[in-house]
This record gives sequence, C-alpha cells and structure tokens, in this order.
Amino acid sequence: MTEYISSEQIYDALANLPQLVFEVTDACNLKCKYCIYGEFYEDHDVRENSMLPIDKAIRLIDYLNQYWNSPRCTSANSYMYISFYGGEALMNMDFVKAVVAYIEQLDCPRREFRFSMTTNAILLHRHMDYLVEKKFNLLISLDGNEYNHSYRVDHSGRNSFSRVIINVDLLQDRYPEYFRRYVNFNSVLHNRNSVADIYTFIKQRYDKIPSIGELNNSGIRDDKKKEFNDTYRNTMESLHQAEHYEEIENDMFVSAESYQGLMLYLHQYSGYHFGDYTSLLFDKEKLRYRPTGTCSPFTKKMFVTVNGKILPCERIGQQHYMGLITDDEVVFDAHAIADLFNSYLNRIEKQCSSCQNKAACTQCLFNIEGLNNQPQCHGYMNKQALLRASSAKMAFLRDHPEAYRKIMTEVIIT
Repeated sequence: MTEYISSEQIYDALANLPQLVFEVTDACNLKCKYCIYGEFYEDHDVRENSMLPIDKAIRLIDYLNQYWNSPRCTSANSYMYISFYGGEALMNMDFVKAVVAYIEQLDCPRREFRFSMTTNAILLHRHMDYLVEKKFNLLISLDGNEYNHSYRVDHSGRNSFSRVIINVDLLQDRYPEYFRRYVNFNSVLHNRNSVADIYTFIKQRYDKIPSIGELNNSGIRDDKKKEFNDTYRNTMESLHQAEHYEEIENDMFVSAESYQGLMLYLHQYSGYHFGDYTSLLFDKEKLRYRPTGTCSPFTKKMFVTVNGKILPCERIGQQHYMGLITDDEVVFDAHAIADLFNSYLNRIEKQCSSCQNKAACTQCLFNIEGLNNQPQCHGYMNKQALLRASSAKMAFLRDHPEAYRKIMTEVIIT
C-alpha cells in the first residue's frame, strides 16, 4: 500500500492547526428544511438537543496545546481561530464564554487566538455586546429577502426572516464599525431564491458580498432524493440567469464559481504560481501527486461534534470521525488515522491516476460514493473533457482580461 500521509504529518498538522471548531450544541431554535442535520440527510448522529460539555472542550484544548507549544509549531501564521458552531451556537453561550475565558488564560506563547461563530441571529440581541467585546468574526445565515429566506423556519413553521433582520439591523446600528469589519453573511441557494436575489438584497441592505453555497449533495436519504433534487439549484446556472450577471460576478469575484474555477486553473496550470519559496526549487511534474483534492487531515481545521467526535471538517459525514473525547481522555491515534486515510486513497488511486485534471482536483474523498467498496468519482476527466474545460476557462479569461492580474496578485490559496 502506498503511503501518502504519515502519522508524523498528522502530528505536525495538530501543532499548526489553523482552526478549531466546536459544535457547541445540536439544539436549534430553527428547523430549516435543507439543514445538513435535517430531513434530507442521514450521515450524521441523531440530534438530541445535547450540549457539548465544557470539560471535554478543555480536555481537547489541553491535549492540543502540547503540540502548539512544541517545536513542531512552525506556522508562519501564529494566529488560529477558535470557532463555535451548532445547532445554534448562541443557545449554549455558557460554553462559549467558558472556552473563551480558558483560551485567554492559556499558556501558549506560540499562538494568537481569535474567535468566530456561525449563527442564525435569532438570539443575537441577547449576546451582541459580548461578541463585539471579544471581536468575534460573525457569519450570519440569511438567504435573501423574506420569501428567499422562507425555508429557514422555527419549530412552529414560521419564517424567521423578520426576527433575523431586526437583530442584524440592531447590531449594525449599535456597532457600525464592528459590523463593517467583522460581520459577513452565508446564504444557501435553493428553489426559492437565486444568486441575484441573495446578492442584491444583502448588498443593498448591508453593503456586504454574501458567501453563497449550494445544498450539500452527499448523504441524501433514498426516500428524499426527488424532493432534494426539486429544491437544489446550481450556482453557476442561477447566476447566469440574472439580467446583469457580469456585474454581480465581477463584484463577487472569488465568491463566484466562475472566478473560483479560473483561479484554480491559473494557479495549477499557468506555471507562474508558487505556493512558497521552496516550491521554486522543485519540478512539479516530478513530484508525486496524491489522489483526489482531499485536504490532509487537520491541515485546514479540526471539527468536534457535540458527542465528542473529532473530524477534519464539518462537511463530511460523522461516520468518518477520526478521534473521540471521552469523559476521561482524548482518544487520538495518528497511526490509525494515517492508515485509514492511505487505504482510502489507495482505493481510488487507479481512477485518479488516469484523470487528466488531477492537478486541479477539488473532489473530497469523503464525499465519493462507494468509498468503502468501489469508489466512483463523478469529477473524473479524460483528455477531451479537460480540453473543453480549459477552452471554457480561456474564453472567460479573454472576456475578462483584468481577472488574470487580480487573481495572480491578490488571491492566496490556503
């Protein structure tokens, strides 16, 4: 079996971890139809209105701090984010405040800690003073205008739009500078809105460029696939249906799928992009590639579920957890994680090796169908498919010549 990643690399990733995300509760005051923990999906633990115990979070922080304070910690960026996620994170503010207080007194001179939170803003009016005081980076869920937002309902089926807007407006009025610097919006695209709807509402009302995401299409229940497909919308198709789509696309820049695709293409295929100084010394053609575009475990973040499961990301099924926080210890076996990760990559390697787009692959291993048996990647490209994709990128670049300079000088891929 080919070894693509070692246990030592995993320990190095822990030492230089950019973000630690706690699912502070699986309780939520909303019941959004398309929620990743809702009726469409089956690859998550049963939601039981649980709260993540504070002592488990502290146990993990202490475990990680031994690596943060070790010589393995060599990250050029000394800061890292401690992030809070749900459910609805504001429903467990005792946990949030306890973790922040613990982090603030932590003996960790090698790292600078910052805080962030994803919230539906229903309880924002109760806690905004604290969030502002601690300079939280706040990501607020908002799908556009009242109709656009109508899948985000409470447990009585009532649209949450008016309650969200009142609180967001209050935050902006009370703390305008904080709002400008630290608040952003996350929107889900579906059949009751469009990219233009979302962009126009949030841009005009709050002068912000929202992050717009499609519905997660992995882990769908068999009996919900038709309803999911009826609800799902593609961002590129939705954008190009807008009357002034080029203006929106240009303003969104790397938030727009077209620019994202071009950015990845230029960084991988132009021959003029280098991730760091040492990459100038290597011939990329001679470097061994690793199948799929999957992040190495814990190089981007660590996600901890309300049940104490440790995963490399919140976007993958919770059956793929790689560690566990128990009542007594942190169970984390880097050797076993590396072996499992390598076994998955070896399983898909044959298909990946003949893919013509392997240098710019963005496919996450854990979202490939049949991972445990016969994995089949739907992003596979032969030569003809790559030529078509490349021609489309060059055509876009001819129509937007200014994009080349902007991407190559202003965008950093991490």
